[in-house]
Amino acid sequence: MTERNLDFDRIVNRKNTRCIKYDFAAENGYPEDVLPLWVADMDFRTSSFVEDALAELTRHNIYGYSDTRPGDGFFEAVSGWMRRHHHWETDPAWHVKIPGVCFAIAAAIRGLTAPGDAVIIQEPVYHPFGSLILQNGRKKVSSDLIRDAEKTYRMDYDDFEKKIIENNVKMFILCNPHNPVGRVWTGEELRRIGRICAEHRVIVFSDEIHSDFVWEGEHQVFQEADPSFRNITITATAPSKTFNLAGLQQSNIFIPDSGLRQSFTEELHRTGLDEPTIFGITAAQAAYEKGETWYETMKAYIRKNICFAEAFIRDRLPGTEMKKPEGTYLLWVDFRGTGLNAAELEEMIVHKARLWLNSGSVFGRAGEGFQRINAACPQSILREALERLERALLS
Repeated sequence: MTERNLDFDRIVNRKNTRCIKYDFAAENGYPEDVLPLWVADMDFRTSSFVEDALAELTRHNIYGYSDTRPGDGFFEAVSGWMRRHHHWETDPAWHVKIPGVCFAIAAAIRGLTAPGDAVIIQEPVYHPFGSLILQNGRKKVSSDLIRDAEKTYRMDYDDFEKKIIENNVKMFILCNPHNPVGRVWTGEELRRIGRICAEHRVIVFSDEIHSDFVWEGEHQVFQEADPSFRNITITATAPSKTFNLAGLQQSNIFIPDSGLRQSFTEELHRTGLDEPTIFGITAAQAAYEKGETWYETMKAYIRKNICFAEAFIRDRLPGTEMKKPEGTYLLWVDFRGTGLNAAELEEMIVHKARLWLNSGSVFGRAGEGFQRINAACPQSILREALERLERALLS
């Protein structure tokens, strides 16, 4: 069989499908007719091999409690993907199946730190990091990224270590590659930050959910940047971003250290949600085993979208700037040159351009004046969104 779902120009109507991206504008305070390019899922149909595997599963027509074990093909599919794409040899003993990465972050915070402990992040960063820290009764600390003269974000190692010491930080949530700024951290950057964590006995939760979207450089698995990092690291991966499977709730957590793994799994058991769904594991296995052609074609399409957006923003959106992301399918656009304050910018984007984007302020104070735009959609949709911005800025 060959892959059937390779038409990424095709517009699929997602309205009235209980889709968070398209069906919940009013509930979130937006006009019903906004064009949404906010939440990080794709407007593409996933691999036909996933489609076929799920169709076969539905015909079985019994959907009881389910699980996987080494030797049944699931872990082999996951580990094979990691080996082929990230040169990473994983061990079945490290592997914990979990519904989602945010669920895993919350479990790690509760299971590996105590109420009131400090957890450090690097803003601007994926906003659930901060909210999960606070909602679970911990102290949020940010060592903000530095944006240099070349518009590239860097880690502030001195500030990072200073804040760890001052706040007695117990955990670091790393975004690798970084959402929303699009950095693909190098091995040297990860070793420097990791050695600070190791010296101060800080556990690292490395969110690597965007690792399959790298445009410049190569993804470095954090725990493999230095062999000693295995003792302090929880690594989160998932097929959800790569194959557009977020609604099936299947992620893969790798914890080499047995003590960390035990504490994490004990917390997982306390939640009462410790078994995967049969749909999630079936889709993930099919994607990792047979979705290679779809994945490579999809990546090539998104790369073209990013290049298209970069040129459009440079040439036609006055007062804005976008540095091409090294990784992820998310555009991080600087609107500060428009001269609009936060309220005026929101008014222009939502009510004049009729767009639903992610305001940079939700990613932390360091994101103010920016907007995050999802480029994983048919180019006609991306073009329409940028043309709406153009008309709104020039009117």
